[in-house]
Amino acid sequence: MAEYLQPEKKQEIFAKYGKSNKDTGSPESQVALFSYRIARSLLRLVSKRRQLLNYLQKVDIERYRALIKELGLRR
Repeated sequence: MAEYLQPEKKQEIFAKYGKSNKDTGSPESQVALFSYRIARSLLRLVSKRRQLLNYLQKVDIERYRALIKELGLRR
């Protein structure tokens, strides 16, 4: 499922980092847009990992503890 950035948010990013809210081609606006997308994707992945870890913790606490220790995750 692809999540797309709302046009208003894109314009806000372009206005802040580009020369105007229509400046979609400048390197500054492209980097800002890319960074925003990466941050959202990372948050989504971390959230999914948390859900899976919560499930494993409920189902089998020993496997959960072993995985946390093996991956070096803080909890």
